[in-house]
Amino acid sequence: MIKNISNLGDAALYCDFGKEVNKEINTHVIKFFKTIQKKKIVGVNNLTPSYNKLIISFDLKKINFGKLKKIIDNIEIIENESYQKKKFEIPVCCEKDFSLDIKRLEKKLKMGEEKIYESFFEKEFFCYMTGFIAGMPFLGDLDNNLRTKRLDTPRVKVPKGSIGLTEQFANIYTFESPGGWNIIGNTPLNIFDSSKEDEPNLINPGDLVKFKRITKEKYQNYNE
Repeated sequence: MIKNISNLGDAALYCDFGKEVNKEINTHVIKFFKTIQKKKIVGVNNLTPSYNKLIISFDLKKINFGKLKKIIDNIEIIENESYQKKKFEIPVCCEKDFSLDIKRLEKKLKMGEEKIYESFFEKEFFCYMTGFIAGMPFLGDLDNNLRTKRLDTPRVKVPKGSIGLTEQFANIYTFESPGGWNIIGNTPLNIFDSSKEDEPNLINPGDLVKFKRITKEKYQNYNE
C-alpha cells in the first residue's frame, strides 16, 4: 500500500502511495489518514492527506523520524473497515454573472452550454483532498468530455463560492483568491467556516458531492 516513507524537512515525513491519481489509491490514503488520527501518536501534530500522499508533521521534542517511521511501518489497516462518508448537495447558480468561463468552455470542449451543465450536474463527485486555500475541496472525477486545461492567464481575483473545472477535477473557492480554473457558477453555501474550530471544512476527503442548479433569485435569498 505505502510505496515509500521519506523525510520532509526536519519535522515531517511523507507516506507515498504511488504516482497515479485515482479513487482507489486516494481511498488508501484516507483510510491510513483516519487510522493515524485514531492512534493519536504522541508528537504527531498535523496530518495532510493529498491525492496519493500523506504528510505527517511532528514535534521533534517528543518524537523523531526514526521512531515515527517504525510506528507507521507496523500499523495495520483492516481493508474492509469502512470510514464515515458524508454526502452533500451543493446549490449552484450558473447565471451570466457567475459563469465566467462558460463561453470559453463551449469553444474548448466543442459542446453547447446546456450540454456542459447537463454532464456536470449529473455527476456525483468524490473529494480527494482539500487545500491550496483553506477548505477548498478537490472533487473528481470529471467525465472525459469536460476535461480541459487551466486558463492561460490566471485571474487575480476569483470570487468566493466560485465553482471551477480543470483537468479531471472540480473545485469550490472558499475565499476570494487568485486562480486559473474555468469558472462555471457560484454557490451561496459557506464551504469553510473558521469559527468551527473542530471541523471548519464542510467537505472533507472521502466525502461525496452532488451539485444542484438554482436560480439567481434562490441564490440571492439563500439561507443556510
